[in-house]
Formats: sequence, C-alpha cells, structure tokens
Amino acid sequence: MTATPGDVARKFEQIAEKLPPLPSGKRKRTIGVSIAGKDMQGGMGRPNAPQVARNMTELEKSGFQDQIKPELIVHSGNLPATADALRDLFAASGRFLDRGMPVRVVSPADGGSASATPVTRHGVVIEAHRLCQPVKLTAHGDRVPVTLPERVAQMYLDMSGEWNLPPLAGISTAPLLSSDGAVRFADGYDHQSGLWCGGVPQLDFHPRPALSDAERAFRRLRWIFLTFPFADSVRRLDDALGVEVVDLDHPPGRDESAFLVALITAVCRPSLWLAPGLLITSPAVSGAGSAKGLLVRAICAIAFGVRPQAFTTGGERHELEKRLAAELIEAHPALFLDNVNGIALRSDTLASVLTERPVRVRVLGETRMVPLNSTAFVAVTGNGLTVTEDLARRFVLCELDARCEDPETRPFTAGFLDDIGRHRADLLTAALTIWRWGRQTAVDLERGKPLGSFERWSDWCRDPLLMLGCCDPVDRIDAIKTNDPRRQRVAELFRAWWEYHGPAPVKANNLAEPAKAIADPQGRGRQYLATFLSGLAGTRAAGFVLTRQEPAGKWTAATYALSETSGAYKT
Repeated sequence: MTATPGDVARKFEQIAEKLPPLPSGKRKRTIGVSIAGKDMQGGMGRPNAPQVARNMTELEKSGFQDQIKPELIVHSGNLPATADALRDLFAASGRFLDRGMPVRVVSPADGGSASATPVTRHGVVIEAHRLCQPVKLTAHGDRVPVTLPERVAQMYLDMSGEWNLPPLAGISTAPLLSSDGAVRFADGYDHQSGLWCGGVPQLDFHPRPALSDAERAFRRLRWIFLTFPFADSVRRLDDALGVEVVDLDHPPGRDESAFLVALITAVCRPSLWLAPGLLITSPAVSGAGSAKGLLVRAICAIAFGVRPQAFTTGGERHELEKRLAAELIEAHPALFLDNVNGIALRSDTLASVLTERPVRVRVLGETRMVPLNSTAFVAVTGNGLTVTEDLARRFVLCELDARCEDPETRPFTAGFLDDIGRHRADLLTAALTIWRWGRQTAVDLERGKPLGSFERWSDWCRDPLLMLGCCDPVDRIDAIKTNDPRRQRVAELFRAWWEYHGPAPVKANNLAEPAKAIADPQGRGRQYLATFLSGLAGTRAAGFVLTRQEPAGKWTAATYALSETSGAYKT
C-alpha cells in the first residue's frame, strides 16, 4: 500500500501545522518546504503532485532525504501526546497494517512467501527514525535530536484499537475471485478484501468456458499428478517410469478426488470466508516417503507460487497451540503442519481457525488475546494419522499408499516442483477454468452432501468437480470420525453397557465391571467415573444415546440410561 505524492504532501502540511512556534528569528522547519515547494529552500508553495514526485525522486537520489524528515517533538512531561503524534505519523505512512497488533508485510530474500511481521518495541523506535526525527526542546527553544524513548514506543503498541491502520485479513498470491466468476488482480494492500496481494502471473483463460474446456482442464491436472500413489486409485504400470501410475481412463477414486478438491480449495481460499483443510495420511509403518509433503508443496506452488515452510507439533499439545498462533499471526497463504505421526490430532485453535472468523489467539509471551482473520489454506500430513471427532468435519481426507515397503526407493525424475513452478500460469489457469465454469453454470450443478460452515466452499470447489466425475469427499467424514480413538472407546462402552444393562437406569458406581473397565481403565475411582459419564450425557454413538437423570434428593446419585436411536445401525 503506497500513498500518492499528493497524499504525502497534504500529510506533511498537516504535520507542519502542528509543530509549535519557534522563538523569534528561528525559521520553522517543515517537511512541506522540501517536498511541495517550488525549490528546496523556498517557502511553501501550492502542492502539485507531479512536482512533488519529481522532488521526492531528486531527494532520494541525492541522499538528502534524511534532512527533510518531519520532527517529532518528545514532550518529557506528556509522553502520551508524543505517542499520539507517532500513531498519526505511522497511520499516514502506509507502511503498517493491523493484525491484532501493528505489522509490516515483509518478503524474504530467498523469494519465499511474504509474511506479516509484528512490530516490536525496538521496531517502533527504528521505524520512527525512518519516518521522522524525534527532538526535544531546550530551555532556549532549540531542537535537539534524540532517540525515541522506548516508553513512547510501548505506549504506541498499547494503543490497541486506536492505531488507525488498515486491517490485514491475510496474504494472497492468488487471484481474487467473485461469486459471478469474475477474477480480479491486485498488487499491494487491497482495501476491498483486506488482503495484501502480489505475485500473481498473467493469466489468459476463456471468459465463458464450456463443459469441454472444464474437462480438458480437469484431465490436464490429473495428468500432472498421475505418479502420486492415491490409495484407492486404479493404476497401471508405466513402462517408461517403471512404477505404477494412476490410470486416467478411469474416474478419480476417493483419494484422488480429495486431492483435486483440495487443489481448487487452495486456489479459491483467499476469496472464501471459510474452507476445510486437507488431511493427507499414509500407512503407519510403510508410509514414510509416500510424497505427502511433496503433494502439499505442489498444491501451494500452483495456488500461491510458493513452497510452504512446514512446522511440527512439538513435544506437547500446548506447544502446538503456541506454534499455530505464531503461524496465524504471520498470515502466510498456507499453514503446513507436517510429520504428525501415529497420533489422534487434537487442537482447539486449529478447529476454531477452520470454522470461525475471527478467531482469538494468545500472543506468545503475553497474556492478551488478539482477534485474527485467517485465509490460510491448512494442510496436515502424517503416517498413521487420525483426527479427533471435533476436527473430522473440518478436513478433506486423502490417503496415499505406494503399495510397497519402502516408498522412498521408487524411481522418479528430479525437479517435479521446478516444473510446477515453470508451468504455474498454465496449471493455475486450468484450476480457474474449472472454477469459473462451475460458477457460471451453478444452477445446473449436481449438489453434494451438505457440510455445515462450508456452504460456499461446497458451491465453489466441490460441486463443479462432482460434475466432472469426482467422488464427494464429504462422504468420508463418517469414516474419519470412526477412526477417532475416543469415539471408538465410547462406542465400545455403549455396546458393553447395553449388553449388561439394556435400557435400565443405572448409577455410575453400579455399572457392570466390563463396562466400568472401559470407562475407567486405570481404576481412578468412583468420582472420576461419575465425572466421565456426566460428560457423555447426550452423546450418540454405536446406535445409542446416553441420557442422565438428575438425583431425586441431596443424598442420592444421578442415574444414566442408554436408549436406541431410531433407524441407527450399531457397528
């Protein structure tokens, strides 16, 4: 986001007017003299945008720009007033955005994904000296240059809600999309979406694609990824490669369909309010080297033009929550959680990010919470990975299985991601052709199974692919829930309970021993068992529902009863 020369001149005039008068004989120093005047030493002329731009360019080339910075008077007896003036200067500079805290969008030197970098207390001091020269007034009225006090910097950071900065919803290196099929390109901060945009290649695709165009784009994307071992895909031996590849003469299986839906999701993600994440898993023992991470990076290379930096869960659950919060603040286009092996993933932050906007996260090292809007495409990979029931409906599941003991030994030509990068424009055009065709023929599309919170995602990303022959990834949510260890434990408990007690009410302490052993395997006692059963009240599993009856009096215990749910199938 860059201010126009006219904006700069007007702001500098306003700053100059706020400067206190100098003693007799001393000329008031203003930025407007150097930027908007007709000469470098003359008086304030009427601002003229082209002339302002020429003067600014001349000053930058001459290295004289440091001498024209406005002066920020540090009032020793009123530092909050100085912080207010600093806030106005920062807001007018166009260098900062609001992400629950002042941030700057910084692009790394290696050409990777830009990120939102929080401005620290020392960072405020550095940025202040880039924009102005803090001064103190002596007893004689002279202005003495000083370093901005850190107390002023901290006061600025504590002005939550008063920074007057544009809100940052995320960073997008993909085109901005509309429900009518329109595609928009932006560079820098986009006020309409709240996104910082850039890095989108020139694209040329049909304004009204036909079904045949969508089918060609669909086959093009499938062909690029035919070497990936989608678990349930129909395969054939490729004599040139010496490995099995997806047989494109057959429609996509569930796993390839999930991948294709995830690819369109990534392309659309900056323009969607909410979208499910992608969960890629492979066998627990022989799944390493199945190209899970490569698949995620390829998706991001097409959608965003960058390879996401992966992070892991850390040693404990609280560490994962901290890492997620830090990643969310940086607003990368993609959030890639890798190597989540052999566990049932559970994360309250991840669950909220996928179904809520804004989500409140705790700033690392502080006690305060900040609201964040996230437009990140979320991907999680691991061997033998499952998710808890609360995350099951928030992910599209894709399984990879190379059908060999050592998947990493399969022979492939190097440079796959480099090829993706070189052909990004073509592949992104293919994905957008499918999306645009879907939007322009929305009334004729086959509708898949409803998925709460993700209605627009269903319309934009999933339903067009169903018409092209993909399976509905929402159909697999029940299977994901079934693999949740806690759900399996509850189902086992309910089946044992029904076997011994049927529909009869029973107190927690009178539960049959086989059922009690499932509910309390470590034998922690009556109080634990009562608390555990109380938390299950209203739970439905294995074709049953557990109800709780309140105690009749102060000295009696609550009772619990199972009943069969109508039309349920008990597994």
